[in-house]
Formats: sequence, structure tokens, C-alpha cells
Amino acid sequence: MKNIKWRPKALKQLRKIKDYHTRETIYDAVDDLKNFPNCSNVKKLKDRDEFRLRVGRWRVFFTESFEILYIEEVKIRNENTY
Repeated sequence: MKNIKWRPKALKQLRKIKDYHTRETIYDAVDDLKNFPNCSNVKKLKDRDEFRLRVGRWRVFFTESFEILYIEEVKIRNENTY
């Protein structure tokens, strides 16, 4: 079981999402990361030490350090996301 820590930037990005349902869906999906690496919709990014979680049109970028997952960013998927 992993611990999840939100970076201030990621929390700020999550709070900016106006749709309550979308925010709750993202928060629930991140909470499911406690079972990492046995999670769906997670992919390691090429040439980076980051992973991404896909939640509909949204992407949650995170890093892993021992038993802690650091949520780095929450972004909507577009041509500039990666």
C-alpha cells in the first residue's frame, strides 16, 4: 500500500477544475493509486522517471519514491500536454 502526497502545484491545478464531478473523479482515481503498480490506466512515460494516470480527458502525472507517490501535475489532454 502506497502513500500519496500532493505537490502544491497539483493541488492548485485540481482546485481550478470547475466541474465538481470531474474533480471528484480525478481524486477517486488518484486514491486508487494506493495499489500501484496494480492499477489500470497507468503508463510510464518514455525517457522520464514519471508515470501518467489517464482519467477521461485529464492526465495526472506522478513520480514514485519508495512507498510514496508524489502527484506532480493535473492537466487536461491537448497537444501541449506531453
